[in-house]
Amino acid sequence: MPTYLYKNTLTGEVYELRQSMRDDAYTTHPETGVPVKRILARPSIAFKGSGFYVNDSRPASGGDSGGPSSGSSSSSENSGGSKGKSGE
Repeated sequence: MPTYLYKNTLTGEVYELRQSMRDDAYTTHPETGVPVKRILARPSIAFKGSGFYVNDSRPASGGDSGGPSSGSSSSSENSGGSKGKSGE
């Protein structure tokens, strides 16, 4: 079950309460009965920097820092050159 953050509307205290995703949000604390309101929390993952996915999904190459078009053209040249050598 997921954990949700709730804030006490009287004191400002924040609680972590576990409840099913199908249940409606609590309006009162289940144990104490004080009025509470669900608050949004930041996601636990953050992508920082430029090209996070692009840098991690490509194999390491010798200094190719160009865009996607330059990366694909250099790989096709390399594969074409290796086919010619193996065929001889």
